[in-house]
Amino acid sequence: MSTLEEHIDVGVPLDTAWDCLHRAEAYPQFLDGVREARQEGEHRTHLDIDAGGRPQECVVEITDRSLENVMRWQTTSGPDLAGTFSLLPLDEQHTRVQARFEYDPGTIRETFGGPQGFAQATAIERGLRSDLEQLKQWVEQER
Repeated sequence: MSTLEEHIDVGVPLDTAWDCLHRAEAYPQFLDGVREARQEGEHRTHLDIDAGGRPQECVVEITDRSLENVMRWQTTSGPDLAGTFSLLPLDEQHTRVQARFEYDPGTIRETFGGPQGFAQATAIERGLRSDLEQLKQWVEQER
């Protein structure tokens, strides 16, 4: 498995950022490739994604460690992916969102297509950075 970590500071209190991360129906607004997302019970989310131009579905299991402000996710169907969002209060009106993405490069290539090796890692890094920028814009508008 490969791991990528990125972070972004958002201009909202920690509770607001936490609530926004738990609104599955909003994922298409800030996660590229997610066409539709719907909550299925308390800890499961169904995603319709665009996988390299092909529609695909996956189910994500979400585990919270709310006392630590950590949201962990893992796919239970579709491509084998996992990650964590950790929220750190910077002050009363600002929060750092730390994203950790765990993936198998072969799974990414098979599922989403695209380059291999360094070019693929660079593309994933750019995608995660873009998703965090979009999350920042969306969270700050929702305030």
